[in-house]
Amino acid sequence: MITKINLEGTWELQLDEEKTGLKELFNDTITLPGTTSHARKGKRNQSVNVDCLTDEYAFEGWAWFSRKFDIPANLDGARVKLYLERTRVTTVWIDGEELGTQNSLSTPHLYELTKPLTEGCHTMTVRVDNTSYPTKGGHMTSRDTQTNWNGITGRLELQFYGTAFLEDVRTYPNVQDRSVTVKAKLVGASAGTISVSAVGVNGVIRHEAEARTYDVSGGDFELCYPLGEAALLWSEWSPNLYNLKLELQQNDVTTDVHESTFGLRSFRAEGSSFTINGAKTFLRGKHDGLIFPLTGFAPTTVEEWLQVLETAKSYGINHYRFHTACPPEAAFEAADLLGIYMEPELPFWGTVTDETYDNHNAEEQQYLIEEGYRMLKAFGNHPSFVMMSLGNELWGSKQRIDEILKNYKAFDNRPLYTQGSNNFQFVPVILEHEDFYCGVRFSRDRLFRGSYAMCDAPQGHVQLGPQGTLTDYDDAILPQAVKEVTGKATGQGGTIQIQYGTEAKTVEADAAEGELVSHIPVVSHEIGQYQTYPDFNEIAKYTGPLKARNFEVFKERLEEKGLDHLAEIYHIASGKLAVDSYKEELEAAFRTKQLAGFQLLDLQDFSGQGTALVGVLDAFMESKGLVSPEDWRTFCSDAVLLARFAKYNYKAKESFEASIQLRYLRPEPLVGFKLEWALAAGEAQLASGEAIASANASGDYVDIGSISFSLPDVRTMTKVSLQLRIAGTDIRKSYDLWIYPDGIEADKSGLNLFDGLTPEAAALLEMGERVVIMPQPKQLENAIEGTYCVDFWCYPMFRSISESMNKPVPVGTMGLLIDQEHPLFNLFPSEMHSTEPWRQLVENSRSIILDGTDRALQPMVQTIDNFERNHKLGMVFECKVAAGSLLVCAVDAEQAGQTLEGRQFLYSLYEYAKSEDFKPQASLELSRLRELLR
Repeated sequence: MITKINLEGTWELQLDEEKTGLKELFNDTITLPGTTSHARKGKRNQSVNVDCLTDEYAFEGWAWFSRKFDIPANLDGARVKLYLERTRVTTVWIDGEELGTQNSLSTPHLYELTKPLTEGCHTMTVRVDNTSYPTKGGHMTSRDTQTNWNGITGRLELQFYGTAFLEDVRTYPNVQDRSVTVKAKLVGASAGTISVSAVGVNGVIRHEAEARTYDVSGGDFELCYPLGEAALLWSEWSPNLYNLKLELQQNDVTTDVHESTFGLRSFRAEGSSFTINGAKTFLRGKHDGLIFPLTGFAPTTVEEWLQVLETAKSYGINHYRFHTACPPEAAFEAADLLGIYMEPELPFWGTVTDETYDNHNAEEQQYLIEEGYRMLKAFGNHPSFVMMSLGNELWGSKQRIDEILKNYKAFDNRPLYTQGSNNFQFVPVILEHEDFYCGVRFSRDRLFRGSYAMCDAPQGHVQLGPQGTLTDYDDAILPQAVKEVTGKATGQGGTIQIQYGTEAKTVEADAAEGELVSHIPVVSHEIGQYQTYPDFNEIAKYTGPLKARNFEVFKERLEEKGLDHLAEIYHIASGKLAVDSYKEELEAAFRTKQLAGFQLLDLQDFSGQGTALVGVLDAFMESKGLVSPEDWRTFCSDAVLLARFAKYNYKAKESFEASIQLRYLRPEPLVGFKLEWALAAGEAQLASGEAIASANASGDYVDIGSISFSLPDVRTMTKVSLQLRIAGTDIRKSYDLWIYPDGIEADKSGLNLFDGLTPEAAALLEMGERVVIMPQPKQLENAIEGTYCVDFWCYPMFRSISESMNKPVPVGTMGLLIDQEHPLFNLFPSEMHSTEPWRQLVENSRSIILDGTDRALQPMVQTIDNFERNHKLGMVFECKVAAGSLLVCAVDAEQAGQTLEGRQFLYSLYEYAKSEDFKPQASLELSRLRELLR
C-alpha cells in the first residue's frame, strides 16, 4: 500500500427498517465509525428486557450510509481497495455503480474496485444489513452480549496500491532455527526484489535482525528470513515482538511497503500439556462474549483492549476463549503486547450436518467454513492467536467436523485446533484431527469441573461437598483402571435430552463402548458460574445505549417484597460465598496434574441469558468489591500454593495434617526455596514451621512435604488461619479452619422444645412462655430446601430449561445472610455470609417463606433468594407470639448432632433460648404463624 484516504467522519444516514430501498433523500447524519444505536438514531425502544440489557435504540433492517470524497491528481487511476474493518452484511456503491456484497461477521470487508477512480469528487454509499445473516451468528450478533448492532466500526479507508504490490502476507515463526517463513503473493508483476528487515519491539532487550534481499516471482512465493541466534522469543512471560518490514522494488523503485508484527513462538500440545517454546504452561482462561455495556459493540483500538486485558491479567488470567465470536484485530494486538493466549471461535452454536441429514444447510455450513479461513488469514500472524474452536456445544456429524479440522490444519498449522467447546456434552468424543479437547466430563460421572446445572446433573463437588481440599480430577480424566486409549465414549444409543443454548433439545446420541481417554491436552469448559445478587448501584453506570432495565425490574421486585433495604448486603454476602466457591473450583483445577487449563465463566458478569451475574467483576470489567486482584491471584496465577487436607472443622487437640504442594508455572527455576507456614488466631500464632524444596522448570508440580501438628485445646469455638508463603516471593495462600471445644453437648433441658406448632406449644405461647420450634425440614411445605452453594448461572434460565426437560428445578438460593452480632451466635461465632461451619447445617435444613411479614421480623439466619422470586426466607428467626416468645429453627437437629459444628450450633441455639438475651422484638399473630409453619 502506498497511501490511504481516511473515510471517518460525518456520513449521511437513512434507516430502512422495512428494507424497501433508498427511495428518498437522506434525512439524517451520523459519525462513522460507530453504530446507529450508539449514535441514538431511530425510534427509541420502550421495551424492557428482563433476561438481558435493553438496547435503547435497537434497530434491525437496512441502514444506508453515504458520503462524498475527493481523489487527488496523484492518485488518479491508481489501484484501490475499500477497507471496512468491522460491520455486518454490506453492499457498496461508488458513483451509483455496485461493487458487490460481503458478509463476514468476524473479519474486515475488503472491496477491490475494478474501475479506477479519477481525480475529483465521488460518492460512496454503503448499505449495512443486520438481518440477512447466513448463520445465526452466536455472540457476534446476540442481544445477550454485544447486541445485534448496525453500523461500521473500526477503520474505514480507501487503500491505494502501485502497479505491483504484496497481498496475503502470512508469517510462520520457526523457533528452532530462529527464523520466520514469509508466505505472500506478488500482484501486478512477474518478478520483483524484496528487502526484508525486522526490529524487536516491546522487549526489555532490543534486537535487530540483519536485513536481507530476496528475488521473488509473481504470484505466490515463500521465503525464509533468519533472525539470528540472539532472536527473542514471545511468550506470556516475555512477549517480545518484531516489526517485520517487506519493501518491494521494481527496477530499484519501491512500489510497495508492507509492515506487520509477529512473535517468534512455538505453542504446542505435548502429551497432556501445552508448551510455549518448549516450557510447560497452564491455561488460566476466561470466557468472553464481547460484552461492552457502554457502547454495545467491541472496541477497535489497542488502548481500549489493553485496559480490558490488563485487568484480566491482574487477576491471573493468561488465556481468552471467545464464545462463538472473534474479536477485532486490536484485541489480538493488545494480547500480543501482554502475552495473552487467544482462542477465537466460529460464530456457531448448533448442529454440524452433512448431506445425509434432512436439515442439511449447505450454504450456512460453507459460509462458516469460509469464515474460519478468513479469520486465519486476517489474524493468524498474531503470536497471541494460538488456538481456534469450531463453535460452542456442537452436535451432528463427527466425520464432517473432523474433515473441517483436517482442512484447516492443512491450510494453517500455526494455531492448535479443537472440534468445539463442550461438543456432544454427555457423549463426548475425541476426533482424529483435533489438538486439544475442551469439555466438562468424559461420561456421566467422570466430571472435571466443580459445578453443573441441575439439568446436567450430577452436580459438582463444590456444590455438594465433601468438605476439604482433596478433590482433583486426575482419575476422571485418566481412570486408574484404563490401560490404553480407546478413543470412544461411553453412552447409550438413541435420543437424549440436552441443554441447547438457553433451551432444551432432543438429539441423537451414538452408542459407544469402553472408556474415553484423552491423548491430547484437556481444558475444562466454562467452569464456575457462581452467581451473586445484583448490585443495584450499577444501574447508574449504564450511560450508553444499553440500559439495565432488567436490574430495574429486579429492584422493583425486591421493593415489592419489602426487602429493598437488604439489597447491598445481599450482594456482599452472596458474593463472598461465590468467591469462596471460585477458590475451591480453581484450586481443584490446579491440583489436577492431567488438566492442561481451564476457561472460567466468568471473571466478569454476563449481561444476558437470564442475567447471569457470575463475575467478581461487573460487566464493565470493574471490581464489585468482593475480592482484590492480589487475593484472587493466590489461587489463580502462575504459581499457586496448595494445602490438601480432609476437612475444615476440627476438635480441640485433634491432629491436623496437610500435604503442601506448589503448581509452578514460571520460567525461572525456584531452587532451594523456603516455605514458611503458620497457624494463627487473629494476631496470635499457634504453630509454625518451615520446609525447603525446589521448582526446576515451568510446569513443575512440587510436593513440598507434609505438615502435622496438634490443634490447641480451645475453650470456645475458634476460627484460625493456616498461612503459607514462599519467602522472598509474592507466592502465598491462606485457609480458614474452625476448632471446637471437646465435650460440647447441646443441653435442651429446661426448654419448651417442639417439632411443630402443636396445641401445647400454642398454649404455652399464650401463657407467655418461651418456646423453641425445630420442625422436621422435610415436613415443611411453605419452605425452600437448603443448599449451601450459590445458584448456578441464573435461576430463570435453568428453571425454564429444567421444566422443559422434566428434570428437577434448581433450588435457586444464594447462600446465607447472618446477623453475626446477634447474641444467638455468642457460642457459634459466624461471618455475615456462609462459611464451612454452616455447610452441613444448611444441607439439612429448609428456609421458611416469610413473605408479607413485617420488616421488623428479620431472621437471624436468612437465606438469600434469587432475583426472580425474592422470597423472604428464614432458616432461624424469632418473634413475639401472643404473650410468649418464639424461636424457630428449621434445621434437622438429629442430623446436626452428628457433627462437631452441628453440636456447637445447637449448643449455642439452646443456650441463647435459655438466656436473658432471648427477647424478640417483632410480633406475629398465632394464626399467621400456623400458615407459615404448614
